Amino acid sequence: MDDPSPRYEEDTLDFTLEQPSGSRFLGAPPVPVQVQFGAATHQGHVRSSNEDHYAVMRRRRTREVLLTNLDDDLVDLHDDVTFLMLVADGMGGAARGELASSLAIRAVWATEARFTTWVMLLNDDERPDMRERAETFAQLVNQALRDQAISDPKLAGMGTTMTAAYTIGDDAIIAHIGDSRAYHFDQGQLKQITVDHTVAQEMVDAGAAEEDVRGFRHILTNCLGGGSDQVSADVRFIKLADQDGLLLCSDGLTEHVTNAEIEAVLRQHAVPQVACDALVQLALDRGGKDNITVVLSRYTILKARPTN
Repeated sequence: MDDPSPRYEEDTLDFTLEQPSGSRFLGAPPVPVQVQFGAATHQGHVRSSNEDHYAVMRRRRTREVLLTNLDDDLVDLHDDVTFLMLVADGMGGAARGELASSLAIRAVWATEARFTTWVMLLNDDERPDMRERAETFAQLVNQALRDQAISDPKLAGMGTTMTAAYTIGDDAIIAHIGDSRAYHFDQGQLKQITVDHTVAQEMVDAGAAEEDVRGFRHILTNCLGGGSDQVSADVRFIKLADQDGLLLCSDGLTEHVTNAEIEAVLRQHAVPQVACDALVQLALDRGGKDNITVVLSRYTILKARPTN
């Protein structure tokens, strides 16, 4: 399960100069896919409120022929569709944490509408742009939370994690801040995409044993809000195969459920909503000490565009 997937790609990209003029504006049509989603959240057995929030969004690019003398079968009117999945885990106390995660997702929604262009095709030239967009989103959301805290001193210190997956056909872009996680269910094997932004993870990276850093697992080194004027988003690019899945979750799941157990549930339950419900219930059965949120997508790669 720890073997690196050959479909993972790093942020560093190679460019060739021998390109036709204008090719940076062009890309191959997205691979047509069908996507199923599931999501579940629970406040857990200990918390008095749920500070987690999630969202699954769809964006369409639609073309409509108003006048033409072409035959109908010569005109492709299928929409191009992209999807955005988000999980945010708030911090700063019940009211502040709940507000922080809610504001973060709302800020993404508002910021998305302000972009003058939106990536609906992905080629090599778009990848640096996608990373820059993720960083822009992070800075704008972070500023929105800081502005809210400045306007209301009672909200000082509120913050949130955010993990996002944006998919274009069989391409997925993962952006990550904090200790919520993203996983790739890759041909039946679960691969953790994100690395926790915690003191515990930094200690492990420096050579400490996992069992010696448990007390530092919830101390974040990177989050939205929280009083910091700078935030950085990790970005990864993934190629999806038929029947692959993407799973986003808050640490309320991974506190109680191991990666091997998550993989077993995804293998057992092909329907995303059933898998999400089972994962949340498993975390609750183990104690449910924190809020628990799971969002799951499953992809069917189509050989050709569907016909009406």
